[in-house]
Amino acid sequence: MEAYLDNSATTRPCRAAAEAMLAAMETVWGNPSSLHQKGWEAQRLVRDAKDALAKALSCRPAEVLFTGSGTQANNLAVLGAAHAQKKKGNTVVVSAVEHPSVMKAAERLAQEGFDVQKIPVDRYGTIDLETAERLIDAGTVLVSVMKVNNELGTVEPVEALRPILRRKQSPALLHVDAVQAFGKLPVSVSRLGADLVTVSAHKVHGPKGVGALFVKTGVRLTPTVVGGEQEGGAFPGTEATPAIAGFGAAVKAMRIPPIEQIAALRDGFVSKLRALPQVMLNSGDDALPYIINFSLPGWRSDTVLNALSDRGVYVSSGSACARGHRSPVLTAAGLDVRRIDGAIRVSLCDETTAAELDACFEAVRAAIATLRNKS
Repeated sequence: MEAYLDNSATTRPCRAAAEAMLAAMETVWGNPSSLHQKGWEAQRLVRDAKDALAKALSCRPAEVLFTGSGTQANNLAVLGAAHAQKKKGNTVVVSAVEHPSVMKAAERLAQEGFDVQKIPVDRYGTIDLETAERLIDAGTVLVSVMKVNNELGTVEPVEALRPILRRKQSPALLHVDAVQAFGKLPVSVSRLGADLVTVSAHKVHGPKGVGALFVKTGVRLTPTVVGGEQEGGAFPGTEATPAIAGFGAAVKAMRIPPIEQIAALRDGFVSKLRALPQVMLNSGDDALPYIINFSLPGWRSDTVLNALSDRGVYVSSGSACARGHRSPVLTAAGLDVRRIDGAIRVSLCDETTAAELDACFEAVRAAIATLRNKS
């Protein structure tokens, strides 16, 4: 049987999203900025999707801003916040295990003269809060830490950062990349204590090509794209109405299973992996059970991926946005090179079955036997 277990890279679009997109393309194809009936109809679709996102994030619809992807939302949050806050200070603090869309944006800020500091992590990718408190001060303008790590599944204690900002009397805005958390955990912007929160449609059975950024009322961002007044001028350009409609439909259809249900699937799979002497587990026991990272040291991950793909099992070696590069996340977590180069990520969604994980385990076992014979 086929087993698609690369849901952290992308999920299968749900029927509601596909139908909403088709309807938008066939019957509501006007420009949402046009001041006539066709434009108003399109603008209603955009507003309806914002209402759905606002309900899911426990915020106001006016605080939801649509972008072309989660990467664009992260770029806008990091670059836009730092530039807008420039008069208040010069320090930007990020975790050492952020997604490339945050890390590369932070690197650009460093090239511009910002003082970029990285919060170190432990063996499982959890940020060191004591170090974070030392790094944050009255000159810090932005702190960006993801809620769930996209490679290890680590659930970061981002809720502890707002109290730190208060204690240090810092003007910093707090950005949380919640792309891997949204649809798997309840994501409330107030509980996170965040000023900016990123989510993405195609991680929750919506279409590719649309992301969203929660921007707290009163927070100002310097646009990273110019040329229009869409999304309040923060992210100009004609709205991708079909994709936005699909995002809204996917969010309305979103059902978060009890975490115990997913944990049971993960635990059954992991218990079998532990019985294979060649396997080394990288994700912690308290990681989000949707993401399982393990290594087969001595064999490169792309070789293993091809062997699994030949058996109809689809997984990944880490972030799909960092293809071809040694994982900075696993490097920051202190794993040795052989373990990093042999890392495999299995990622679940609400539709994953025990049969798919059984198929994955059998494929891993068969791949080990084949590769051992070739060695």
